[in-house]
Amino acid sequence: MSLHTLAVSPLFPWPVIAALAAAALLLVGVGIWRRASGTWLRALVLAVLLAALANPRLLAENRTGLPDVALVVVDETPSQGMGERRAQTQAALDDLTRRLGRLPGLEVRVERVGAEPGSDRGTRLFEAAGRALADVPRRRLAGVTLITDGRVHDVPADLGRSLGAPVHTLLTGHPGERDRRLVPGASPAFALVGENATLSFKVEDQGGRGEAVVAVRVDGKPFAAITVPLNRDATLEVPIHHAGANVVELEVEPGPGELSLVNNRTALSISGVRNRLKVLLVSGEPHAGERTWRNLLKSDPAVDLVHFTILRPPEKDDQTPIREMSLISFPVRELFEEKLFEFDLIIFDRYRRRGVLAAAYYRNLARYVQGGGALLAAVGPEFAEADGIAESALAEVLPALPTGRRLDKEFRPRLTEAGRRHPVMAGLPGTRPGEAPWGSWMRQIEVGNAKGTTLLTGIDDRPLVVLDRVDEGRVAMVLSDTLWLWARGWEGGGPHAEMARRLAHWLMKEPDLEEDALAATIEGGRLSVAARGATGPLEAAVTAPDGTQAPLTLEPDADGVAHGTVEAGQTGLWRVATPDGRVALAAAGNAAPVELAELTATPERLAPVAKATGGGLAWLAEGGVPEPRRVAPGSTAAGQGWAGFEEKGDYVVEGIREITLMPVLALALLCLGGLLAAWRNETR
Repeated sequence: MSLHTLAVSPLFPWPVIAALAAAALLLVGVGIWRRASGTWLRALVLAVLLAALANPRLLAENRTGLPDVALVVVDETPSQGMGERRAQTQAALDDLTRRLGRLPGLEVRVERVGAEPGSDRGTRLFEAAGRALADVPRRRLAGVTLITDGRVHDVPADLGRSLGAPVHTLLTGHPGERDRRLVPGASPAFALVGENATLSFKVEDQGGRGEAVVAVRVDGKPFAAITVPLNRDATLEVPIHHAGANVVELEVEPGPGELSLVNNRTALSISGVRNRLKVLLVSGEPHAGERTWRNLLKSDPAVDLVHFTILRPPEKDDQTPIREMSLISFPVRELFEEKLFEFDLIIFDRYRRRGVLAAAYYRNLARYVQGGGALLAAVGPEFAEADGIAESALAEVLPALPTGRRLDKEFRPRLTEAGRRHPVMAGLPGTRPGEAPWGSWMRQIEVGNAKGTTLLTGIDDRPLVVLDRVDEGRVAMVLSDTLWLWARGWEGGGPHAEMARRLAHWLMKEPDLEEDALAATIEGGRLSVAARGATGPLEAAVTAPDGTQAPLTLEPDADGVAHGTVEAGQTGLWRVATPDGRVALAAAGNAAPVELAELTATPERLAPVAKATGGGLAWLAEGGVPEPRRVAPGSTAAGQGWAGFEEKGDYVVEGIREITLMPVLALALLCLGGLLAAWRNETR
C-alpha cells in the first residue's frame, strides 16, 4: 500500500524566506497602489520564486499493514479442576481459536496460566496477559479473552483500561453453584501444656441455612464432633497435652449439592509450651553422683527443681535437736499427698526406705505413675538390699526388680539393638561405628527379667538402662550409681548430659522422642516422611491439598526409621497416614491456600472489567462461545451472542519516494515567461 503526502524542504532558513516574502509583498503592494501595469505578472513571478525556495516535494510511503493481536488467557489453576470446567475450557478454547483464525488481519495468541509452585498468590491472569503482550504495542491489541471460573486474584485497580482494548470473559462452571467450606479464624500460636486453647472458625455455605457437624481430631485421634450454625463464627476449646506441635484438624460434613470437598477440612498447629517444668529430686544419701543429677536439672532454666537429700535416717537417735538436722523440715505430706500430681517428673536417686515415707505415700507414687506421671529411678547398692524401693508399693510400676546382687566390676555400657533404634539414644556420640567408645562404669545392680525396653546393657549383657510404659505413665531406671564418671570425663566420658535430658523428656512424653513418631516435612518442593519403629517397608497414604490420595512406601534404614519422599507441587496442607493410625501433617506455604478457598464460579470480579473496557461476559454453560467479529476502535465491542475485536490498522513504513513538484527547468521557463509577459505589457 502507498500513501502520498506533501512535504517541503526549504533551500534557505524560514526566516530568510519570510523576509523575502515580506519584500515581495511590499513591491507588489506598491505596484498595486501606483496602478503600474504588469504588477500581477510580477506578483506571479515572485510567488513562483518563493515557492521554489520552499522546495515542495511529494512523499510516497510504501506501507505494510500489521495484523492485530487477539490474546486468549486460559485459566488452568486448581480451581478449574472442579466438575466439568476443564472440559468446558478446552472446548471453548478450540472453538474460539478456530473462529478467530478465520477473521482477516488477526493474530491469535494463547497464554495458559497454571498454579505457581510454592506460591499462594492465587490466580494471576492479568499478570500473565502482561507477560504475553510484552512485545506487542497497545495500538495492535484487538482484544483479550479470559477463559476462567472468575476466581481471579489480580484484577488491576484501573480494571484493565491500560490494555487499551476490550476484555471479554468466558465463564466456566454453572451459575448458582453451591459449596461449603471451613474457614479458620483466630487461634493461638502457643498454649501452655495441660491447659485448653481456644480457636475460632466458620462454616461458610453460600445459600445454605441451618447447622453442620464438624469433626475434630487432635494429633490424628478423634476428639469431638460438634454442631455449629452455618455462616456464623464458632469457637472450640482443645486440650494441649504435650510440648511441641499439637495438630488440630477440623472437617465439616458435606453439604447438599456441594461442588467439592477439598475445602471442607483445615488444620492448624498449636505449639505446646510448658510454663515451668516441676521436678522433684529426692536423694537417699549424699554420694558422688548426686551433684551430677542436680547440675543437669539446674542447668535448664525451664526447670523448677525441688531437691531433698536425706542426710541421716530418722531412727538414728543422738540427741541432736531437729532444728540443727536440716535447713528446713522435709514436707512429706505436702509433696507426696497434696501436691504430688503437680510434678512433671519425680526422680529417686539412691533412695532407700528409712521410715521417711509411709507405705501410703508409695501407693500414691504408684497411682501417680499409672495416671500419667513420670518416674526416674537411679539406683545403687541400696536397691539390692532389703530397704530398697523394690520392697514397697512402687514395685508394681518398676520395670525391673533386683536379684539381691551388686556387681562391683569395671565395664563399658553397650548399646542394644533396641537402644540404637530408640530416639532416646539414636544419634548420640559414640553410637555410630568408628566413633570413640564410651568410658567405663564401676558398679551395676543385677535385676531379673526386665520389662519394657532395655537401651543399655552392662556386665554380661545385663540390663543397665530400662524404659517402660505403665498404663498412662512412664518409668525409667538407671541400674548403676556410677553415671557420674562420664560427667568427670573418665576414659573419655560419655554423653551423660544429652542422655539424661532425653530420658527426662521421653518420660514427659515429648512428641519428638516417641518410638513410633511419624513426621512429615516439605523442603524444596518435596514431601519427606519419616516413621520410627519400622521393622520393614511401611505403606502410607498421602493426601494432597486438592484431596487426591496416593500411596507411599517408606523404606527403613539401619536405625529403624523408615523414609519416603514424594513431589509436593501443590500449596496447602498435606496429610500422611499409616495403617496403624499414625498421622502427620505438613503445610506447603499456606495450609489453607487462596486458590482452594472459594471454588464456586462467579462473575462478580470480572464484570467491572468488562464494563470498564467495553468487553462482554458470558457463561459457557448457557450460550457457548460468542461469535467474534471485527469492530472499529471505540465502538461497541460486545452484544448478545457476539464479542468484538477492534480493527486497529497498524502498519510499518518500508520505504519513502520523493517527487520534486517544481523542477528547475520548468521553474526557469515559468519565470522567464512571466518576465517577458510583464515587459511586453509595459511596452504597449
